[in-house]
Amino acid sequence: MDGAAAAQAQGAFALVYAEAFAEPPYLKTAGEVSANSTRLLSQVRKPTFRAALARTADGTPVGIAYGYPLSAATGWWDRLTTPASAELRREDGTRTFGLIELAVRAPWRRRGVARRLHEAVLTGATEERVLLNARPDVEAAQAAYRSWGYHKVGEAHPWAGAALHDVMVLALRERS
Repeated sequence: MDGAAAAQAQGAFALVYAEAFAEPPYLKTAGEVSANSTRLLSQVRKPTFRAALARTADGTPVGIAYGYPLSAATGWWDRLTTPASAELRREDGTRTFGLIELAVRAPWRRRGVARRLHEAVLTGATEERVLLNARPDVEAAQAAYRSWGYHKVGEAHPWAGAALHDVMVLALRERS
């Protein structure tokens, strides 16, 4: 999906996000879910925004994945607890796809839905790598990311008041 399609499906994205992140350890409040919906409606306006939405045959939303390439001015790297090399931090708007959210509702987990969403949002990707933040205390997500080839490059508090997250990178390809 591009941003316009994701905006039209915003209700489905909100439903998956609210349900998936209401669980421990996230415990997102209604206010936090609303704030995420507001952020999403801003993010979908980026011309490089990409998303995937999984639904059942009857249209029930099951899972979401979305993000966009990081600009040269991204603050993503600024939240690391230890400094990263200039080469790791280098962004130009085409180098790194920032995976903002990947979530699957509980009844559909452990069925490969997250993997297929991940693949769908990266189909046709021209970036050389993917960057995400993941809570270290969510073992299933950590195991999935590692099995897909992600490796930890640092730790960060991605926003003010956030729990410590692992910053993980997946190499898609090396630029020539």
